[in-house]
Amino acid sequence: MAMKFGITMAAALGLAGMAIAQDAPMFGGEEDQAYAEQVWQAMVDQNLAGDGAIMSFPYPGTDPHGMMLETFYSSATIDGHEGALVVKRNYGPEGVTVDQVLGSPGEHLGAVTVMFMREAGYDDETGNWFYAKYLPDGSLDQNPNGVALAGLVGKNADAGCIACHQNAGDNYLFTTDADMGMMMME
Repeated sequence: MAMKFGITMAAALGLAGMAIAQDAPMFGGEEDQAYAEQVWQAMVDQNLAGDGAIMSFPYPGTDPHGMMLETFYSSATIDGHEGALVVKRNYGPEGVTVDQVLGSPGEHLGAVTVMFMREAGYDDETGNWFYAKYLPDGSLDQNPNGVALAGLVGKNADAGCIACHQNAGDNYLFTTDADMGMMMME
């Protein structure tokens, strides 16, 4: 009887472990966080993030990004792969004006959100985009469960980066019809 109970208990724990693993997010792990660090460094190297970042003319935005936005299109090489890089600076709070952002960008910057096109096979189903949401200091933001927002954020979910951007069409971008391949530096 003890043997049967032990086997049954082990099977139950195994199934519970599988259920937990299935509920675990598909993003935010150590590998995603390390990759996000490399993306941030590439942005800093291009003056798209961090101290001394270049400015453009902010335009009105909306949730979830911010009330004023700046968007930059570039490319970067991460782990030997060159991919399209979309950087969006998200400013707030509600009611912030262009003049306020231009006059004091650091005071109004809420987050930097990024899409980086990874190599084919990363996740073909979602266009191979890697997503990350950084706080102004370059650290990764987290969801309410404490999971870092980096990687396939919102895949197979009702909310999150992929859940929203899949509604933008084949290129997953709302702000441009540009061919991302043409944006790549030779």
